[in-house]
Amino acid sequence: MGSKLNKIGLMSIGLVGGFLVSLQFSAIADRSAAPLPIDELRAFTEVYGRVKNDYVEAVDDKALIEQAINGMLSGLDPHSAFFNAEAFKEMQVGTKGEFGGLGIEVGMEDGFVKVIAPIEDTPAWNAGLKSGDLIIKLDDTNVKGMTLNDAVKLMRGKPGTDIILTVIRKGEPQPKIITVTRDIIQIRSVKYRMLEKDYAYFRVTQFQEHTGEKLGEAIEKLFSENEGPMKGIVLDLRDDPGGLLTSSIGVSAAFLPKDKLVVYTEGRTNDARMRMYARPEFYARGPKGDYLTNVPESAKTVPMVVLVNGGSASASEIVAGALQDHKRAVIMGTQTFGKGSVQTILPLGNGTAIKLTTARYFTPSGQSIQAIGITPDIIVEDATIAANNNPSLRTKEADLKNRLDNPQDDSGETQETLESDTKTEETPDYQLSQALNLLKGFEILSNR
Repeated sequence: MGSKLNKIGLMSIGLVGGFLVSLQFSAIADRSAAPLPIDELRAFTEVYGRVKNDYVEAVDDKALIEQAINGMLSGLDPHSAFFNAEAFKEMQVGTKGEFGGLGIEVGMEDGFVKVIAPIEDTPAWNAGLKSGDLIIKLDDTNVKGMTLNDAVKLMRGKPGTDIILTVIRKGEPQPKIITVTRDIIQIRSVKYRMLEKDYAYFRVTQFQEHTGEKLGEAIEKLFSENEGPMKGIVLDLRDDPGGLLTSSIGVSAAFLPKDKLVVYTEGRTNDARMRMYARPEFYARGPKGDYLTNVPESAKTVPMVVLVNGGSASASEIVAGALQDHKRAVIMGTQTFGKGSVQTILPLGNGTAIKLTTARYFTPSGQSIQAIGITPDIIVEDATIAANNNPSLRTKEADLKNRLDNPQDDSGETQETLESDTKTEETPDYQLSQALNLLKGFEILSNR
């Protein structure tokens, strides 16, 4: 009798839940004019009831629903995700430029944590983690089967404590054991210096809330301190995993004439279709207004080289693509990561949120970045990479499971860059030295 009542109760829960879900889906269906998948919704409520009634242990309703939402989103593409209240707070703190942890931009692939890029000057960077590494164990805990949020939780912890990462690196036969000491991650997103007289170097490590403002200050400082006109600029976006879209517009606007198109997006909703220009309304923040006001006009005309590599993703690719399409800079390095999709953070009202892929990025000339990336004008490999390394061993957006297709790629194949068969002599930073040499070459040709 008790069992029968229990089943009746579960059926009631299922019917009520199904009714509420149907109401919500009806609202969505009204907007999209698509028929409801009645059989699939019935299967969902039946599975929910089975888990509640038959699973070996009692399962909390809240946990079940969160897992269902997370599964729905993670099955779409590698970048859509569900944030519970704790994860949402951590994500908001991360865009401010200070948070606790290891200092890596991560995603999921085949159930493992994939390193998109280590953030410069963080514990992960200093420990030797590289773009494309697959983390298969966190201390003694296997990553397989975890959600990305759960894995991030384990990686974060009290500053000064160690975590042991077991890492698979393509091209190496055995997993690597890497110990990383957690720390408060205070990211200096803009670095700058004079390479030598008349040649300025700017490095953007991540696109954060104040990155454009900091870059503007750096440009103003170096240009005013240099004796005489600046002859060349290097903008280093290597291993920059991206960040805020508005920040990428601000960085682009520092080097482009006003009103130039930086990027446009295409999606299904009106909000997902945008055209963003080198104008203050697309990047200015706070009471300071246009923080690029004091940037000298010569910063928009001085010969310029942008350095990129396989760790340059998202916002980095937007900047590189805009400067390349407007013929403002020579892009040098290796093929970029290829993350050409837009993620929108949508708060759900109960402290949680979803990160949903809502659009694709396109460069000013109409080229999609997705799963292809930005092809440099001049291919220059890192001299520390052996010349016989196979390009297929490198990880790109196109390698990620469930990634979005590029709508302009009819072949289904991604572009590959050719590698030189000759190993160059190793230098502290071969790519940077080649960028400086190119700028000096421009100066020689200009004088002639």
